[in-house]
Amino acid sequence: MTETTARPTLEAVAARAGVSRATASRVVNGGDGVREPLVERVRRAVDELGYVPNQAARSLVTKRHDAIAVVIAEPETRVFADPFFALQLRGISKELTVHDSQLVLLLTEGRDDHARVGRYLAGGHVDGALVFSLHLDDPLPGLIQGAGVPTVFGGRPGWSDGTPGPVYVDSDNRGGAREAVRHLVGLGRTRIAHIAGALDQTSAVDRLDGFRDVMADADPRMVVESDFTPAGGERAMRELLDRCPDLDGVFAANDLTAAGALRVLRERGRRVPEDVAVIGFDDMLPVAEQTDPPLTTIRQDIEEMGRLMARLLLRRLDRSITGRADADTPAAVVLPTTLVRRASA
Repeated sequence: MTETTARPTLEAVAARAGVSRATASRVVNGGDGVREPLVERVRRAVDELGYVPNQAARSLVTKRHDAIAVVIAEPETRVFADPFFALQLRGISKELTVHDSQLVLLLTEGRDDHARVGRYLAGGHVDGALVFSLHLDDPLPGLIQGAGVPTVFGGRPGWSDGTPGPVYVDSDNRGGAREAVRHLVGLGRTRIAHIAGALDQTSAVDRLDGFRDVMADADPRMVVESDFTPAGGERAMRELLDRCPDLDGVFAANDLTAAGALRVLRERGRRVPEDVAVIGFDDMLPVAEQTDPPLTTIRQDIEEMGRLMARLLLRRLDRSITGRADADTPAAVVLPTTLVRRASA
């Protein structure tokens, strides 16, 4: 048998601080209207006693669960293999930690998982949701709307879910793609191909549009759709070389795709960048700095995207509790991109 020590109560905190229970509760639960000297006394008592608020009781006062669902519309095999998701989750986690909120990760493997996620969100377990990597036919936006959960999306929405102006954070995918292709043109490349991402996602569509902005007269055979993975990049690069063996430049939709393309070019005896210049998109350092040769790419701040998603959601939640107007919270944030030059182009 082991002895258990009774958990300190809010009454004990109030007694130690010399304040009423109501005052201690307001301080512990983040309420207003308590003078700063009393706030400091309560906080000191909390630290001295090791008091931990009862979450159920706290939720009754604050109307918050201090938990945020992060919904990634991809199977776990993709999520844990792609450093993009790790970077975005790190940004989200850092911001939620600052605000003492928990991250609840939800992944979707198939249609049954969509229904499960919808039921969970509708069950009142979390204060809001951060959702990214959606596909155009994804039912999640409708399920989330039905659950009535405040939501911020990662990436430009490409659907109509019946609500005006969904809140989202994205990068300038189209502008970054234009900069990548212009760089290849500036190197004197004239037969430039594009390995697109999965075109049921808006980021891939925007990057393809950016490619076409510069290469308006490009041969349609110079564009192959892939899936943002190294294996997809390999398949697409083989197809492009079979179609257009004289190509001299490649803009890949992301760094992982570019890494796959570089492997195939090396197998086929093409020198990079002498014969074929290659540019990726993302600037994920575990990938871009370790390819052979190191990858020229378009940098988007993936971790910052995650942080801003969380910050926008928490701001919306604070507004809903206080009743203050939400006019100063933007509906969309689009982060700039920059070209990072390395050896591949």
